[in-house]
Amino acid sequence: MKKAWKEKFMRGVFFTAACASVLAVALICIFLFANGVPAMKEIGFADFLLGEKWKPGNNIYGIFPMIIGSIYVTVGAIIIGVPIGILTSVFMAKYCPKKMYPFLKGATELLAGIPSVVYGFFGLVVIVPMIHEICLDLRRAGILERAGDGKSILTASILLGMMILPTIIGVTESAIRAVPEQYYEGALALGATHERSIFRVILPAAKSGILAGVILGIGRAIGETMAVIMVAGNQPRLPEEITQGVRTLTANIVMEMGYATDLHREALIATAVVLFVFILLINLCVSMLNRRSRNV
Repeated sequence: MKKAWKEKFMRGVFFTAACASVLAVALICIFLFANGVPAMKEIGFADFLLGEKWKPGNNIYGIFPMIIGSIYVTVGAIIIGVPIGILTSVFMAKYCPKKMYPFLKGATELLAGIPSVVYGFFGLVVIVPMIHEICLDLRRAGILERAGDGKSILTASILLGMMILPTIIGVTESAIRAVPEQYYEGALALGATHERSIFRVILPAAKSGILAGVILGIGRAIGETMAVIMVAGNQPRLPEEITQGVRTLTANIVMEMGYATDLHREALIATAVVLFVFILLINLCVSMLNRRSRNV
């Protein structure tokens, strides 16, 4: 009797925790859409989403440059961080010597614990001057028309690529280790080499876990604010080159929310709605890809 009571109590605790999680998401959605959608209607959906000028003093709110800036920076981070993260995971799971593994594992976990502002300061002091010097050399060689000051899409992409590494490495390594050893042994028995067994058998078998790690990394890149503010240039314009500065959706919200009022504040909340929907669409696409791969 006592055991049955404990089971019911714990079931209630777990159910309450699950409801709290769902309630938190629901409250966030209600707040964002209740405050953001009316602002979009007042500004005009087309003018808000496709407008190329952001001038709160003139009641002009167009976030298209920020949408493009967020996409550019996120894609750049994926191009830099995903291959490095997956290859590092493969090395740690299948190649790393046992004596070296604890140090490498600790280093990747330490990357996850570094505050965003420290990443931003590192990017501001180290990466920005380095990119600036490289751009100056390319300009002297006639390859680039403008060198810029180093705060650019490229700089932000490099920094975000570093920041998403621990997320991708941790999830991907766990996915690779979760693949049954029989898959690897069977590939070797059929004559495949060590590398071929890993890249043609193990990685495809761990595809869903690897994809989950990449999506978590993308979410980290899209949602990052402080580090991006420090190295991206924060210029609300459509960039023509990766050496130009941009402003992302998150940076736009953080930089102006402190003094925004009335329609300006509601426009920033509407910007958060766009960011929220953007992340939901990414998760939906990934879910559809996972479902299709399972059906195949």
